[in-house]
Amino acid sequence: MATFLYRLGRLAFRRRWYFALIWVLLLVLAGVGAATASKSTNNDFSIPGTEAQQAFDLLEKRFPGNTEQNASARVVFKAPDGQKLTDAKNKKAVERVIGDLRKSSQVAGAADPFEGKTVNKDETIGYASAAYKVKSTDLTESSRDELKDAARRGRDAGLTVEVGGSVLQQMPEGGSEIIGIAVSAVVLVITFGSLIAAGLPLLTAIIGVGIGVSSIAALAPVLDLSSNTSTLAMMIGLAVGIDYALFIVSRYRAELAEGREREEAAGRAVGTAGSAVVFAGLTVVIALAGLAVVNIPMLTKMGMAAAGTVTIAVLIALSLIPALLGFAGKQVLARKTRKAKPDAAAEDKPNMGTRWARLVLRRPVLVLAAGVLGLGAIAVPAASLELGLPDDGAASKNTTQRKAYDLLSEGFGPGFNGPLIGVMDLSGAKDAKGAAQRVHDTLEKLDDVATVTPAQFNKAEDAAMLMVVPKSKPTSTETEDLVHAIRGESASLKSETGAKVLVTGSTAMNIDVSQKLNDALLPYLALVVGLAFLLLMVVFRSVLVPLKAALGFLLSVVAALGAVVAVFQWGWLGGLFGVEETGPIMSMMPIFMVGVVFGLAMDYEVFLVTRMREAYVHGERPDEAVVTGFRHGARVVTAAAVIMMSVFAGFIGSSEQMIKMIGFGLAIAVFFDAFVVRMAIVPAVLALLGKTAWWLPRWLSKVLPNVDVEGEGLQKHLAPAAPAAASGDTEADPDLDGKREPARV
Repeated sequence: MATFLYRLGRLAFRRRWYFALIWVLLLVLAGVGAATASKSTNNDFSIPGTEAQQAFDLLEKRFPGNTEQNASARVVFKAPDGQKLTDAKNKKAVERVIGDLRKSSQVAGAADPFEGKTVNKDETIGYASAAYKVKSTDLTESSRDELKDAARRGRDAGLTVEVGGSVLQQMPEGGSEIIGIAVSAVVLVITFGSLIAAGLPLLTAIIGVGIGVSSIAALAPVLDLSSNTSTLAMMIGLAVGIDYALFIVSRYRAELAEGREREEAAGRAVGTAGSAVVFAGLTVVIALAGLAVVNIPMLTKMGMAAAGTVTIAVLIALSLIPALLGFAGKQVLARKTRKAKPDAAAEDKPNMGTRWARLVLRRPVLVLAAGVLGLGAIAVPAASLELGLPDDGAASKNTTQRKAYDLLSEGFGPGFNGPLIGVMDLSGAKDAKGAAQRVHDTLEKLDDVATVTPAQFNKAEDAAMLMVVPKSKPTSTETEDLVHAIRGESASLKSETGAKVLVTGSTAMNIDVSQKLNDALLPYLALVVGLAFLLLMVVFRSVLVPLKAALGFLLSVVAALGAVVAVFQWGWLGGLFGVEETGPIMSMMPIFMVGVVFGLAMDYEVFLVTRMREAYVHGERPDEAVVTGFRHGARVVTAAAVIMMSVFAGFIGSSEQMIKMIGFGLAIAVFFDAFVVRMAIVPAVLALLGKTAWWLPRWLSKVLPNVDVEGEGLQKHLAPAAPAAASGDTEADPDLDGKREPARV
């Protein structure tokens, strides 16, 4: 592989105009596709194989039109202290708000709280439900403004008016990624000492993300992609895109420093660092694509979209970076290096990476114990992990959604915000109405039930539905126990009445999602870690190095989950990260973190340890190889980690709770994995293992393909031609004449 990539790097360098033009055209085509595609996205959440989804499907079939996914609004009113909503003045104000709301062109209808009897017993709080003709993502800003204006007029009349519902769901706010890009630019300038060298990774990452996100926007209506898909793809694509380009540019500069001509340096950089990029990218793609095993369509699509963006980042690093290096000339070098005399002696002073590696090699047991115990202590909160899908109750207290949520809890009880929908299949019942009444009476007697509404039948009277309002809030364990209790009664009710009872609704759906994700976590972990273990065994031709990499990843991801629990569930340092309300951790957070963090963790493993493996293969002792790996890779890995952390941390400012939590979790996980696991635990373990670290049984060595990531075959391939190295911009390429050793793949 190294030889093939070497040839690709030289070809891209020499034919730079063609390669640059191809990527620009791809960016333009993706942009045109995004601009001409429908702006509609699909935020529907289906979970095949769960009872909540079965009940929802039954509702859709037997009650057509009742499960529309169009936007809805719930306008909540509260009378001034000492007054009632039914007072003439207040009633008139409420009716005026409803009348204004009905005038909106996208509103299908709005129910009056007095006609619909949605006023509480004290007559102090009530609500009106409004249905829209389109999905929330298709609402115009004028429709949202009309809703806000109607609510404001109600407040001007002396009422407390707040709004909840899907009508307020919008596309995630952009701009958070700018913070990460700005920090990345500063880090790159400090690392390279050259604006040109710093600009190349940023430029190529933006091009790659532009192609990826534009493609997602173009395909969103066709593939029913959610609005969060492009945000997550942008988050991961920016991080890996900058990092992959950083490693190749860094290796190119190192090759120039050794006296290589520019084209030769580009070829060698892609042949060596590019090989590491390929396998690092493969681990990320495996981890993201593996999310399909969870069998939640939205999560699968998010993973596949992000994997596609990572693939684009790899391809750009291998082809566009060497092309741009051809345009940049020697401006990629720091000014001090460019002005140095050609025969100036290189400084023998060890850099920070060398000094750190030697320190670890002197005290490997102490460093290993400190790293493991430190991460273990941070991981302790993960034992208290509570999963759920936060609702408006987890929103900021300053938002109108949260205020509406709290008013409904105050007026109608905590469980009113998360009613359960009981769906009855009466096709097997002899007496449909009697069976429905029996189900109603049974559910009414269960613990934690506040009210059960009378059953509503469909036209064929072969199905009915009723609402069960719990006494406890939607995310409580009591409500979860109630869902299981209702399902526990289902078998006896069916044998007694012939009615099949199913439970759905957002609360039941959230419970089922959490359970499904919990059940899928271990199989997913086994699949991803297993495949990546095999891949790393091929890369490093070792059994213990991939094992160490996997165990280090598990330590860092559990520690990151512990930090997420401490901040978002317990509230520690919550104000620092903009967490105003604590609650359960998002159900998909653990499995998503496992997938993404594993891929990113393997990036640093491949980049850092590949350089050690390269030194070891070329004759250095194991301890010398560790020092060599750190001398050449520590600074770049540190810069890459800081860049990736800054990109992820930029999303902590998002108004979307899911994006905020994922941004924090990934940023802290990269910190733990890069600076504790890869920079401390890895060299300590390698120092203790010595030559054993690179042990591979002979029979396994014969079975595994030799992909030559460390460039051993490339060195043999180039040795005869060393005296006649190609000059910077020559058109002839002796390595493309087909007479030399073919690439080892």
